[in-house]
Amino acid sequence: MAALKRSVVYIDGFNLYYGALKGGPHKWLDLERYFERLRPNDDIQVIRYFTAAAIGSAGTRQQVYLRALETLPLVDVVLGKFKNRRVTCRLGACEHSGSRVFSTREEKRTDVNIAVQILDDAYQDLCDRIIIVSGDSDLIPSINLVKRRFSQKEIIVYVPARDATRGAAVEIRAAADKHRLLPLNLLEHAQLPARVPNGTGGHLEKPVEW
Repeated sequence: MAALKRSVVYIDGFNLYYGALKGGPHKWLDLERYFERLRPNDDIQVIRYFTAAAIGSAGTRQQVYLRALETLPLVDVVLGKFKNRRVTCRLGACEHSGSRVFSTREEKRTDVNIAVQILDDAYQDLCDRIIIVSGDSDLIPSINLVKRRFSQKEIIVYVPARDATRGAAVEIRAAADKHRLLPLNLLEHAQLPARVPNGTGGHLEKPVEW
């Protein structure tokens, strides 16, 4: 019997959230269980989950979830950051209100963190398959470089999306060896328990809003 292919999973956390989880009942997602169901014939080495810390009540819920993920042996959480920036509004409504410049927060480093990690893992030969969960075309240069340097490694992209526009992701799909939409029907079968042991005698509670 042939040995199972070694796989590493790379998840763009915000892409996953806004593409597949936001507004639904399955945010308390057990990443290990999900990808073991999705890739039953792979030997999953590690599941790398990339995100940035949110603020306010959303940040509080996120922190509980990240701590729950860190109890899973195969999951590696990698944090980027948000950066404040000033944006000029050019709409007529802004001009009439007298407010044309406002502050917003922009996620930074996640794409770079994913790209660098993919390349590092490939050079260390940690996997035979690279599983990417994202529809972001910013990852294409790293995908192309891996294909040039390590043509024997298979790159598979799963695009998290509930609508056809977001799910198209034409560029990153074209760069991969295989691609498809992330199966949403598996989400309900891969949820963490409502109370997750935190490893120190306590528990992490699923947020009520989730």
